Amino acid sequence: MNALPVRLTIDQAWDKWHAQKDPLAREWLVVHYASLVKFVAGRLAAGLPKRVEIGDLVSSGVFGLMNAIDRFDPALGFKFETYAIPRIRGAILDSLRSLDWVPRSVRSKARTVENAISDLEHELKRAPTDEELAVKLKINSSDLETWLTEIASSAVGPLDHVVADNTPASTHGGASYVPSPDSVVEASELRKIMRSEIKRLPERERTVLVLYYEENLTLGEIGDVLGVTESRVSQIHTKAVLQLRSRLAAADVA
Repeated sequence: MNALPVRLTIDQAWDKWHAQKDPLAREWLVVHYASLVKFVAGRLAAGLPKRVEIGDLVSSGVFGLMNAIDRFDPALGFKFETYAIPRIRGAILDSLRSLDWVPRSVRSKARTVENAISDLEHELKRAPTDEELAVKLKINSSDLETWLTEIASSAVGPLDHVVADNTPASTHGGASYVPSPDSVVEASELRKIMRSEIKRLPERERTVLVLYYEENLTLGEIGDVLGVTESRVSQIHTKAVLQLRSRLAAADVA
């Protein structure tokens, strides 16, 4: 985005936009917070097929950013970044879903793996290893890695709304909206359950989720930490997500 002719402080921009609906102030805010869009788009782009252009993700995310700016009220005390990131992420995910680029065969594999994990956890009373999961699916370990790689591209942002958001989802509907106590408690409880389940995962899966969702490392950076390839981190992440989804479904909180 091009530099604007008028320089404002962040407080001045918010005051001019919120009180006067000054379009120049709004444009200044969009430019100022554009890095949020690039950050979210970059994280979601990891593991997506090459035909999905990151520029398209950024374009979709800008709409989410503008929506957040239009609805945000600084007087409510929320940090704008916390408020805006779920909206930016949601706009990007909506654009990806509208493309319907995930083949039915991949969706079917995701359901099959998730069901197999659920069955094995019930039988073994613990998380299954990759080898046990492959045997259950009647495929070899190499095929399992291929399946997880394919599924990774269909599991965009599977935990962001629970693990990474710092405010209840219901607070993102509008700056003037006050969430009900029940909705706040429900969102808080879901995050609490999810974090509890993450602690029960095997160390490798748990480490990947913590580094990705809480430390904001990219899959490539996590690979450097663990000494494995980025594609392997993507597979570990996908398996961990499917494990958590199966547990939430079993607990009827998914």
